Amino acid sequence: MTNIGNYEEKYKTFDWSQAREILGYKEGDFLNIGYYCSDRICEQGKGSKLALIWEGMDGTVKKYTFDDIRILSNTYAEYLKSIGIEKGDRVCLFMDKIPDLYISFLGILKLGAIAQPLFSAFGPESLVTRLENAETKVVLTTKKHAFKLRKIKDDLPALEKVVIVEGEPKKMEDYEVLFSLESADKVDKLESFAADLESPSVLHYTSGTTGQPKGALHVHSSIFSQHVTSKWVLDLKEDDVYWCTADPGWVTGTSYGIIGPWSLGVTQCVLDAGFTAERWYKFIADHKVTVWYSAPTAIRMLMKQGKEVVKKFDMSSLRHLCSVGEPLNAEAVIWSEEAYGLPFHDTFWQTETGAMVITNYPGMEIKPGSMGKPFPGIQATVLDLKTHEPVTEPGKVGLIALKPGWPSMFRAYWKKKDIYDSKFIKGWYVCGDRASIDKDGYYWFVGRDDDVINTGGHLVGPFEIESALLEHPAVAESAAVGKPDEINMEVVKAFVSLKPGNEPSDELELSIMNFIRKKLSPLAMPQEIEFVSSLPKTRSGKIMRRVLRAKEWGEEIGDTSTLVDDE
Repeated sequence: MTNIGNYEEKYKTFDWSQAREILGYKEGDFLNIGYYCSDRICEQGKGSKLALIWEGMDGTVKKYTFDDIRILSNTYAEYLKSIGIEKGDRVCLFMDKIPDLYISFLGILKLGAIAQPLFSAFGPESLVTRLENAETKVVLTTKKHAFKLRKIKDDLPALEKVVIVEGEPKKMEDYEVLFSLESADKVDKLESFAADLESPSVLHYTSGTTGQPKGALHVHSSIFSQHVTSKWVLDLKEDDVYWCTADPGWVTGTSYGIIGPWSLGVTQCVLDAGFTAERWYKFIADHKVTVWYSAPTAIRMLMKQGKEVVKKFDMSSLRHLCSVGEPLNAEAVIWSEEAYGLPFHDTFWQTETGAMVITNYPGMEIKPGSMGKPFPGIQATVLDLKTHEPVTEPGKVGLIALKPGWPSMFRAYWKKKDIYDSKFIKGWYVCGDRASIDKDGYYWFVGRDDDVINTGGHLVGPFEIESALLEHPAVAESAAVGKPDEINMEVVKAFVSLKPGNEPSDELELSIMNFIRKKLSPLAMPQEIEFVSSLPKTRSGKIMRRVLRAKEWGEEIGDTSTLVDDE
């Protein structure tokens, strides 16, 4: 029996007040995500239940009960308070998927501060733009990543302390402090911050086509959406062992790698190790994972390894599979049914939506390749590309749009009100993706409506890459676009014109690639560089990425009347 029951019936009768009831929240009740994901579970008599099963690169396994999570997150909150963190301060989490990442996230929220998770593979340039914009006060990190912060500390006047929670550098800077959760005095009792529905909770950064990355701000009442979608879409139940493969540096890793499962009192697993099919399958078999939430990129990598490797492991514990981050191609749905005896259920949502908004549901027919249908409580449509009125014709492509008002909708782009306001047109939040709706109400993804590159389920902004490229001593002009890729859907391709005295070569291409990898991240690194004498521009000097992208994808270039060379 699925948690959602009959989807069509739920969609007709559901409103968001029911999500509060499902969580057990009544108006005027105490509200705090950190409390709801730990203390409340203990108060329900589940303190001794396993909350986290963590496995490291070397095979080390650590286990934590909900009571452990409660006490240890209290300990983090008390420590942060002792070093001056107050309500509303931004605290960045910059570390690999170690237990401290998950525990400190709850501790920050218990204190009333704002958690700012960042992907641990980010380089100094990616870090500085996000920390500077947020005016981050404290960064929690590890010895492994502290050197990146040392490089940029002088550019971050608001940054007061870097707390190293694992490892000890040989020489400490005056703003660096050590904190060990294992040796710290444990805090059993803590009065968590009493949040209201609009109290800020999490600040996640997302890329755009122009300007620097934008911080999408969420609030404590987002838990109403994250809780009910975890229950109805992921179908999480009391005795499940759940694995979300996403890093909490991305929104999936917090909404569904921390808040969703722990607000339900569900045991979750974390694997902090690199990808191999054998390692992933062994992890599922060893920990008897029942519900698995992953990304199409990972699924395609598993497909490439074939079905034979699956047979080496006991995967019989699995009962429900979901995917997120990019469109799930029909072949992957069919393949997973053949390989695991279960289809992957595609889910669509964004950093800005905070929780799933269009998905495939357990018990509902899957149309392989489709995004599914809107979640109960979500009023969705596709808008005409020109008039921005809802499209009524089945199969016609438009912009995916949602009526504002669901609890996990972002409340702001940090210090960028004009950009935030531009996302709302005629009373709709416009997602920035194109899709069509078929006669049965299923949504079918078509593509991005902008130049943002979706590589392996992560959105990469071309502006950030282009800005970094221009800092390479050989580069005069640059443009970054997505090009098709069998595994990652798209990868970054850069078009570069060189300064006089530089000649194209394999060595220069490698030099530029590594330059971007170190400054930004491996995700932003171009997988191919094409050296060109000039880039297509409008008469006003704007580089036309769509012309370059169309060539890569074999698409129509469209109107070129504004191109300089077209006169």
